[in-house]
Amino acid sequence: MKLTPYSLYKTLLERFGTLDWWPMDRSYHEKNGSDPRFEIIVGAILTQNTAWSNVEKALTNLKSKNIIDIEKMVNIGIVNLQNMIKPSGFFNQKAKRLKNLALYLHNNYHDNLNTFFNRDLYTIREELLSLNGIGPETADSILLYAGNLPIFVVDAYTKRICERLPIDTNVSYNEIQHYFEEELSKKYSKEELTQVYNDLHALIVILAKNHCKKKPKCSTCPLKKHCMFKNV
Repeated sequence: MKLTPYSLYKTLLERFGTLDWWPMDRSYHEKNGSDPRFEIIVGAILTQNTAWSNVEKALTNLKSKNIIDIEKMVNIGIVNLQNMIKPSGFFNQKAKRLKNLALYLHNNYHDNLNTFFNRDLYTIREELLSLNGIGPETADSILLYAGNLPIFVVDAYTKRICERLPIDTNVSYNEIQHYFEEELSKKYSKEELTQVYNDLHALIVILAKNHCKKKPKCSTCPLKKHCMFKNV
């Protein structure tokens, strides 16, 4: 059977179940009256070029000072911010990116993420991509996980899996994204697609971390009967 985005999704869902991404501390936001979507936005920037375990350390530091808030992120000194997010690596760059994005949301949307996200998806995407340090993967993670908008996130794990299986697409970001969205939109309604994209991205990450590693563990992989790479 030829593996498609739909059969990939169904196979991984059967193996791993729903994973309920993005990781977020809801109790913190309930206690502090803050918007949990901003934690996702911050995490999407902090996770650039690092492991999630390092992001968690940086987020813990920010929460300890109650900084996961747009206005507070605008007002914090850059050196203090750099020190708090140091565990995530590239902290000088990331601090500037966080300040820049927070300032953009503050000046243009008065800290209101409802106003920011309640617009055309691709208009928001173009705005995000216009900001320094926000590329397609970061922008799409913000749109999908913080904005709850139907867009498929492509990361290095997705590209690796598409190359190895192979799935019938080229491996550029835009081509993979278009192919997955086009195929999955044939199977699911517009209202269902956000959750499908959410689940599938998370499932691909789990697959890549547990089985389809740089040095893969093919014997226990749920996709081994489809994969061209297992005998290489």
